[in-house]
Amino acid sequence: MADATAATSAAPAPAPQKLDDLMLAMDVVDTLRHQERLVARELNESAREQELIERLRNIYKSQGLDVPDRIIREGVQALKESRFVYTPPPPSFGRTLATLWVRRAVWGKAALVVLVLAGGYFAGREVFVAGPERRAAEQTRITITQTLPRELDAAWKDARGEAQSDAGRARADQIIADGRSALARNDAAAGAKAVADMKALGAQLRLSYQLLIIARPGQPVGVFRVPDRNRNARNHYLIVDSVGTDGKPVPVPITSEENNTTKTVSRWGVRVSEAAWQSVGRDRNDDGVIQRNKVGEKRRGQLDVEYAMPVIGGAILEW
Repeated sequence: MADATAATSAAPAPAPQKLDDLMLAMDVVDTLRHQERLVARELNESAREQELIERLRNIYKSQGLDVPDRIIREGVQALKESRFVYTPPPPSFGRTLATLWVRRAVWGKAALVVLVLAGGYFAGREVFVAGPERRAAEQTRITITQTLPRELDAAWKDARGEAQSDAGRARADQIIADGRSALARNDAAAGAKAVADMKALGAQLRLSYQLLIIARPGQPVGVFRVPDRNRNARNHYLIVDSVGTDGKPVPVPITSEENNTTKTVSRWGVRVSEAAWQSVGRDRNDDGVIQRNKVGEKRRGQLDVEYAMPVIGGAILEW
């Protein structure tokens, strides 16, 4: 028993297969694959394997090749065992990365195009949309939080400094309250209107003029209107001029009660009572000169005109 074991262990290992033999075996497998119908018929019948080997031998001999039966048998066996068949690895993250790397020339160009388009889109949006929107929003923020509050406070101080009556001061305080409320709710348009109203109030308070009836040849000093809503009534107006202390006209914003339009003028019609209108008419008819030609006076610092005769209110710009 010991001698048998020693003899077995001392037996030489089988010699490694030569490269030429391996190449021939692979060629046999390749030939079999190209003879698909032959393979399908012969390999499904193991009893006829020898006949298949013979046919393969004849094929090689016809090509001038002398392939040993041992090689042909190995090729047939390799085909059965799919020894030389490439089996792709199963899907995996590593396989995906390897595939992407191999095909980088294809997807790299597509990725570059996508990156260029994306970069162009975001750059264009920044230049033409996001940038202007951001700058406009910042400008609006500065206007609401800095510019308009500063202008409103300055105009309020100016109007308050001009006001010489409770009515003028109350009007200034109301405008600034409305303006601050508008700015607190981020309403820039209403805030700007408050600034404009405050400046107009300051300008109105600075005005100083008299309302005089000035007789001009061929021009009336008084007119009347028959209102559409009451054809039996008459509205009486005296034509007055706003004149400063230097004798020059003083333009004043006046709103017509006939069409609700506002114009800056120095001559307009003031609605008065019928008695005042007739009194002026008699005064002029006496000697052609109106002795009591002062209708009212607007003093600096005052909000309204102080009238010297009964005035109903309302004005006209055309007659």
